[in-house]
Amino acid sequence: MAQNAPSRFDRDTRVTLASPGVFDANIDRGWWVARGPNGGFVAALLVRAMEQTTADPARQLRSVTIHYVRPPAEGPARVETRVERVGGSLTTISARLLQGDSLQALALAAFSKPRETVSFHHAVMPEVAPPEAADRRRDPRVPIHERYDQRWAIGPRYFDDVRGREAITGGWLRLAEGARPLDAPLLTAYADAWPPSVFATNELPMMLGGVPTVDLTVHIRATLPQPDDFVLAVFRTREVAGGFLEEDGELWSRSGQLLAHSRQLGVVM
Repeated sequence: MAQNAPSRFDRDTRVTLASPGVFDANIDRGWWVARGPNGGFVAALLVRAMEQTTADPARQLRSVTIHYVRPPAEGPARVETRVERVGGSLTTISARLLQGDSLQALALAAFSKPRETVSFHHAVMPEVAPPEAADRRRDPRVPIHERYDQRWAIGPRYFDDVRGREAITGGWLRLAEGARPLDAPLLTAYADAWPPSVFATNELPMMLGGVPTVDLTVHIRATLPQPDDFVLAVFRTREVAGGFLEEDGELWSRSGQLLAHSRQLGVVM
């Protein structure tokens, strides 16, 4: 890839201003899982549109929640954004992903300037082998697996090893293309880029039909952009009941900085 050339991630998540607060987008099949596009890919589209609507580089994405109404189809889409409030340091923006008149996803995000205040860091990055020593695995039958370089470090591999009781999984994650700084759209996409942690437990049947996301929340905890490198992704599920599960995630830099954490509610199929 030539220097400064846009990555496939940038091309496929591009949104183009069509009118005030309205952006043209495209749902690319290269990011497909099971019934439709990966939720992280959809989230990245929405974040891009909301970043452009904020129009203030000093206000970084701090929190975004996406509710997935239905799986988008391949092809054209549009994102409609609205500035709900602009405060002294924080801007709240909503966004809707539509195809025709059909609502596909709904998002609410907070963008803010940094705040000077006290801090502490109790979260600890898991001790794992570096990505250069980890095993790269992918399933070529799933298009999105070609988009990422995934290197297992925590828990059993995807439908491969003997599973345990704990639903925990993770490893090193990077765009397959590499050579791209880590920003809010990409970090948000990473929060839903790993196979579900529930696949790692022997408490459920091996052949789950999938885990469609109902809602995904991502909190950005680091100053962005970060240098291009692998990110350590860790995901765990503690409760499956009533046909739903929660999954908590952490995204760490190689140096041990917590970049983001996430939570999503999924449906057990």
